[in-house]
Amino acid sequence: MAEEFSNANFIHDFIDEDIAPGGDYAGMTVHTRFPPEPNGYLHIGHAKAICIDFGTAEKYNGLCNLRMDDTNPTKEDEEYVDAIKEDIKWLGFDWGDRFYFASQYFEKMYECAVELIEKNLAYVCELTPEQVKEYRGDVSTPAKSPYRDRPVEESLDLFKRMKAGEFEDGKMTLRAKIDLASGNFNMRDPVIYRINRITHHRTGNDWCIYPMYDFAHPIEDALEGITHSLCTLEFEAHRPLYDWVRDNVTLPSKPRQIEFSRLGITNTVMSKRKLRKLVEDGFVDGWDDPRMPTLCGLRRRGYTPASIRNFCERIGISKTNSTVDYAFLEHCLREDLNETAERTMAVIDPVKLIITNYPEGQTEEFEIENNPNNPADGTRKITFSRECYIERSDYMDAPVVKGYFRLYPGNEVRLKTTYIVKCTGCKRDENGELLEVYAEYDPATRGGNTPDGRKIKGTIHWVDANNCLDAEVRMYENLFTDPEPDTADKNFVDYINPNSLKILKNCKVEKGLSESSKTHFQFMRIGYFCTDKDSGKDGKLIFNKSVSLKDGFKKK
Repeated sequence: MAEEFSNANFIHDFIDEDIAPGGDYAGMTVHTRFPPEPNGYLHIGHAKAICIDFGTAEKYNGLCNLRMDDTNPTKEDEEYVDAIKEDIKWLGFDWGDRFYFASQYFEKMYECAVELIEKNLAYVCELTPEQVKEYRGDVSTPAKSPYRDRPVEESLDLFKRMKAGEFEDGKMTLRAKIDLASGNFNMRDPVIYRINRITHHRTGNDWCIYPMYDFAHPIEDALEGITHSLCTLEFEAHRPLYDWVRDNVTLPSKPRQIEFSRLGITNTVMSKRKLRKLVEDGFVDGWDDPRMPTLCGLRRRGYTPASIRNFCERIGISKTNSTVDYAFLEHCLREDLNETAERTMAVIDPVKLIITNYPEGQTEEFEIENNPNNPADGTRKITFSRECYIERSDYMDAPVVKGYFRLYPGNEVRLKTTYIVKCTGCKRDENGELLEVYAEYDPATRGGNTPDGRKIKGTIHWVDANNCLDAEVRMYENLFTDPEPDTADKNFVDYINPNSLKILKNCKVEKGLSESSKTHFQFMRIGYFCTDKDSGKDGKLIFNKSVSLKDGFKKK
């Protein structure tokens, strides 16, 4: 596995300056945090942030906290908390005993808000959301609020009564008193508290007022001793507010916010709201559907922690938003599985091959490598007999496709590892459906050798019809047909790929797959597959296609 973010980048350049002698954080331990909101499952974009936050801490022998940003109880749930922890552990990162909830700081946040009111740096405003929008102004017109000059004592009293639940939702807010004429609209007296009577997943009904993220975030960071608060680029315009809160309330430390670009990938969406719609409206089979960009979905698809961490490292860290081709994510998975996946034979569209001159009732054993790229994985034995299954596409009555070197009457091919066989014909039903293929084997070619030196251009895979298992194989494509389904001018559900999942129920696989300790396989000549979480239930084997053998990214 590559060392995460070992190459120089602008974040590490800033940190190097900060911890150098004379820097703002000289002599301090580099301390980062990953602060997900527990209102959905993590996706591949979060993986980039996880690798940056935890990877930066690792680089500097520092610390990284895991903090649930549960300041908005609207859609938060313990289910998501548990899933987030599982995903981060799966990626290979650990927060030790530094696991926190933003909600555990609610009392301190309230005290900070009171402090701002007492300093005449915050006031209770009674404008409705519509009025706030109306009075927001524009680049040449300042915002306004008739409550801005409200006496400190009055705002203190009203804020305490807001906390006590005396006012209905939306009746009042607490706003920071900064600059109504600021060119940065985030600084035009932003709302820092609102009334919201929703039961919180941890604090229950203890609170009916909740802090806004921009107010809570710097307080949480400072209380935890965070030195560098790394976040995505959309928070760049919010940094002046982060610094203003940090500098105007009494806190034990002064963290620095640094922004980096978000991860965009073609042929998918990464908005939690849109992912939730896919789940709730039944477009996919749950958050861990293998077509989803969620980490649990990618894990079920067969993605490995190493492939995702390598992907995150190799796309780099920048200040410019860009979109990465999904094929590069597949490329990183293919590289990893090429080294680690067990090679096996599986036939996903089977037709029976009968070797007419092979003795009936005879069975032979052949030894085959589990992974030619990793000799330490050893070998296994497979059986061969008179009847095999081959892929339906490996037979044609006549080779109408250029370069077709597989079975057709009179042609010879190698059956992987075993013998060379010559096709003698086939059997079809009255509708022309292929029922059986016939061939004769050459006993002198055991192991696929040709003592007479004749050239055999085709090699096909097979499974022993007398020693194989039935399996269900799920073939996946991109969930969206449009490379950019997530733009403002498109309804993303209109671009859902109707062929994103094909379920093949009568596949044949080597019998040993049911006993293998491996979970990732290369089905020879087909692709890389993994065992699905439901495999084995009711005795049914289920495999998910992870990625094809052909590398579309390299071709591009």
